[in-house]
Amino acid sequence: MLVFGTLPKICFAAGMTSFLYERKIRIFDYPKFAEPFRNQIRENAEKMAAEAGIQIEFIRKRNFRKEDRAKEILASRGEQTGLVCSFSAMEPCSTYKPWHNKQSGKTFLISDDGKCLHYYFYFVDEDLGLCHVRVPTWLPCRLQICFNGHNWLAGQLRRLGIDYRMADNAFSHIADWQRAQRISNGWEAKRIHARLDEFARRCCPIYRDFATGYHWSVDQCEYATDIVFRKQADLQAIYENLARTAIHTLKPDNIATFLGRKLSPQFEGEMGNRFNIRIEGTRIKHTMGPVSIKLYDKFGLILRIETTVNDLTFFKHYREVEHRDGSRETKWASMQKTIYSLPALRELLEAANRRYLEFLSTIEDPRAGRNKLDKLSQPWNRKADDTPGSIYSTRTMRTCCVPSFAASSTSADCRTKHFGSICRNSAAVRYRACSNDSERTDSSKKSATRTSTTSLPLARKSLLRPSNFGNL
Repeated sequence: MLVFGTLPKICFAAGMTSFLYERKIRIFDYPKFAEPFRNQIRENAEKMAAEAGIQIEFIRKRNFRKEDRAKEILASRGEQTGLVCSFSAMEPCSTYKPWHNKQSGKTFLISDDGKCLHYYFYFVDEDLGLCHVRVPTWLPCRLQICFNGHNWLAGQLRRLGIDYRMADNAFSHIADWQRAQRISNGWEAKRIHARLDEFARRCCPIYRDFATGYHWSVDQCEYATDIVFRKQADLQAIYENLARTAIHTLKPDNIATFLGRKLSPQFEGEMGNRFNIRIEGTRIKHTMGPVSIKLYDKFGLILRIETTVNDLTFFKHYREVEHRDGSRETKWASMQKTIYSLPALRELLEAANRRYLEFLSTIEDPRAGRNKLDKLSQPWNRKADDTPGSIYSTRTMRTCCVPSFAASSTSADCRTKHFGSICRNSAAVRYRACSNDSERTDSSKKSATRTSTTSLPLARKSLLRPSNFGNL
């Protein structure tokens, strides 16, 4: 989950302009006004690193992965709570610049893009596990906090003494799955709010100068449904068929149905399927605007269905709406981005995963038919099975498909050549080959009354034609 923290009073240009006018600070003195806050954030970062006994590592490369570096340090350091590592980097940020309107004669701040020094603090929190806080050094100081619900659940299971095993960010074993699911569903937004405020106090203490605390909104959220298999062979036997069937059969209206929406002609967002082959394996991604559903396997043992939302207003639910005139009304409206929308969001994402899982359950497994066909095509062992119904071997089946046998003008000598040895060894089948056309004509009347007992291969000839053999 990716959460953004903003200071409500100064998170927009007009609000910062009003803040400066209230303190009688010139608009063009805004850079001087912001410099002390920048220095305060730097001093606080150096103090935190010194207390933890670590150094702040400056990142110069663009392809540097901070998460991998943090995991390397964590492997040697241990999983005890506290600050794991800290990074700094020059990155883009949102800021303001002074502007004077000559027509109106007013001076104010407008939004602008710039660059400033950012600090990354990686913590092991007692509740949220491994998480990181991104702090810019220039106003309006928009915080970014990222954490994983699997780490939070692992901490809860550890505290309750429930045995579990984790592989990356997935559980491969839990002693009590049902209890773990109940704990996961008991996610409380109030406790998360308290932890986020604690991160802000530690990493960005300047918020005290702006009277109000941080407002927390959800920027990105993922909800995963994992199906854990006991053996890798069980998942690999069905995964390829599931993936290829899903990528070829799902249409845009199906994707909308999974997400609880109706596809209308007015929809203008991106929509479609994507099939990726990666080093870790294959992945399917179905996209509808800011929401996507992904299907992939983790370590060949876990089948994961994951719904990701980058804009919570995509979903609608029944909630209380406050109008600008102060009146309140309960109606069907778009979801708010606040962290207190997480319980309702969890229900919607869980329903989307369940619908997608129900679709996967309708895909037929071809292994049963393939196994029967493999068994049928095995060479016949007369000693192991000497029943009259087992006289057709793989060689016999292939013989029935050759053009010389399938032609209607095939002579009895040709059939005797292919089936003579089988018919002679079968007590239930008698076949008398005619040496010439005249003998065949004289014997046709005599053999008409014993067709059912003397010409079993001829009676089955229609079932073994090439056209019927494909259906078999």
